[in-house]
Amino acid sequence: MIFILAIGNTEVSQINGITAAGETEELIKFTPPADAEYLFYNRPRCINAIPVTPSGNPTPAIMTKASKILVGFPILVARAGSIVGPSLPYFFISDSPGKDIRTESGVPDIKEILEKSSIIADEIFRMDDEVMLAESIPGGTTTAMAILRDLGYISVSSSSMSQNPVALKLKVVEDALQRVGNLGRNEVLRELGDPVLAFLYGFTRRFRGKVYLAGGTQMLAVTALLKLDGLNYGTIVTTKYVVADKTATFSRTANEIGTTFVEAKVNLFISRYPGIREYEKGIVKEGVGAGGAYYLASTTGFTNKEIVDKIDNLYSDLIGE
Repeated sequence: MIFILAIGNTEVSQINGITAAGETEELIKFTPPADAEYLFYNRPRCINAIPVTPSGNPTPAIMTKASKILVGFPILVARAGSIVGPSLPYFFISDSPGKDIRTESGVPDIKEILEKSSIIADEIFRMDDEVMLAESIPGGTTTAMAILRDLGYISVSSSSMSQNPVALKLKVVEDALQRVGNLGRNEVLRELGDPVLAFLYGFTRRFRGKVYLAGGTQMLAVTALLKLDGLNYGTIVTTKYVVADKTATFSRTANEIGTTFVEAKVNLFISRYPGIREYEKGIVKEGVGAGGAYYLASTTGFTNKEIVDKIDNLYSDLIGE
């Protein structure tokens, strides 16, 4: 199986209080390439720090990296609208970030993104008939929520914060839906989405093998769009933190769409470090394919303790112990 991480940005992430995928508003721009770089290097190279939440919790990429080291699955990176390119080889899809869906089309270059994602899907299929798609895009749960609500699902997305800013997200989505009015089925993704969602949708629509979608609300939006096309939805793999989030509607929305999902039952309570254990309090929850990567490691035969020990070792290296 090949693991593909799509990285991008959307101007929605610059709305104050909507995401915690970065220590500051400025660093949020660097979170996606830093996540990608950390999977291959000891530390990110585009910034001199590991991406963290404002409260100091490490990126979920640490879970993905631990699983990658244990299992040895290959990771490819697709740059789908990231402001900054990662310092590593990647597929170039777009360097244009998504727009603020309240005021303009979210993905104006959608035709080019869909074309390139189809090319990559065909070429990857020549290598392997199974892929796992993941994402890193601050603010992406809000654009996904806008798509789902436009399609008629009463969806509330999870959040990287312990306190989900539901009211703020609903206001952003309401403003976006008022701007667009009644959309045709082919306009939903362009008007309300982001470049990462466009890539994930385009790739999955084209790929002829088995697709696992590693993530939460964004992957629900992908499957809802595929349902419009009458296509196979793929299987979502996410963390228990997303499924258990009572401020969101992941399970209910998945059932409404008809999407199958797998819950990775990671247990980080046993970590040696408070910053890792706090994931159990609903901090961060998912991202960078953490749930999918953990699922690959656990189904390959690694125990929860072995995976968490590897996470702790990586965290120890990061903080210089």
